[in-house]
Amino acid sequence: MTTGTIDNKFIPSWWLPEGHSQTLWRKFTPAKKVAHRRQRIELEDSDYIDLDWTLLDPKESKDKTIVFFLHGLCGCSRSSYILAMQSLLNDQGIASVAMNFRGCSGEMNRLARAYHSGVSEDVNEVFAKLSSEYPQHNFVFVGYSLGANVLLKWLGEIESHSNIRKAVAVSTPFSLEYCSQAMLQGVSRVYGQYFVRHLVKDFQNKQQHLHSSNPEQAERIAQLGDTRGISSIWEFDDQITAPLHGFEGAEDYYRRCSSSAFLGSIAVDTLLIQSKNDPMIPPKAIPDSTMLSPTVQMQLTEKGGHVGFVSSNPDNWLEQRILNFMQA
Repeated sequence: MTTGTIDNKFIPSWWLPEGHSQTLWRKFTPAKKVAHRRQRIELEDSDYIDLDWTLLDPKESKDKTIVFFLHGLCGCSRSSYILAMQSLLNDQGIASVAMNFRGCSGEMNRLARAYHSGVSEDVNEVFAKLSSEYPQHNFVFVGYSLGANVLLKWLGEIESHSNIRKAVAVSTPFSLEYCSQAMLQGVSRVYGQYFVRHLVKDFQNKQQHLHSSNPEQAERIAQLGDTRGISSIWEFDDQITAPLHGFEGAEDYYRRCSSSAFLGSIAVDTLLIQSKNDPMIPPKAIPDSTMLSPTVQMQLTEKGGHVGFVSSNPDNWLEQRILNFMQA
């Protein structure tokens, strides 16, 4: 367990005292209304990524900053935590864009492959195009949950970039193996079952879609076997995620993609926001402070849940914390 940087400034709303209520409140509370403009990025492998920009023109944004968001598992650009942050940034005159991982934008992607916790190559390709399009802009990256893991892995791989000013990772599953195990036990099983149902359903829908649009890619999915017996995240990753994306199995995927192995190589000024009572991320998954590079700091709160951090004073603690770090 890490000593980290313990911060007691976050005080949860009295009616949301523990991790599960914090997590579920954030998930099911109506999201802010934010208008989007869509941009499609064509990828080198013939697939695509959809980006959703706020209507604020990046060329007119405050101090030429663009905030780039990465959503969590089974999320998208319309996830409540992204819209809450984009709404605040709009008020500040700061442009932002949310990247939808493959198949998460409301349209099926073209290939059998999808997204996973280590798909940093997609972030790299999209960012290369945007930094070329906006060479005078500074980028701030914000990732949540799965998106946070992808972000930290990518930052560790590239180490630094002249156009990236800061980064924030919220509720990161630093050790994919430990987090997968946690969702097999106790009340956390509820979250694991929720994700598995969504992942299997999405995968089955994609197979049907590709059967008519791209039979060759549909056959790749068919070769992975019957998905109806999958009942856990580990089983899904071992049977589907790993072979579909070039890993030998779930253990190989977890080992190669867990962001804890990349924290020491990050050269970008980075803030990790993490809660001790996160129901999806066990304490043993949180890295020790000795694993962090000098440019990475952790704000480890006693409470907050998973991408929760709902406080009555201020009522948008998480968003304000991210904004304050950006502007510091």
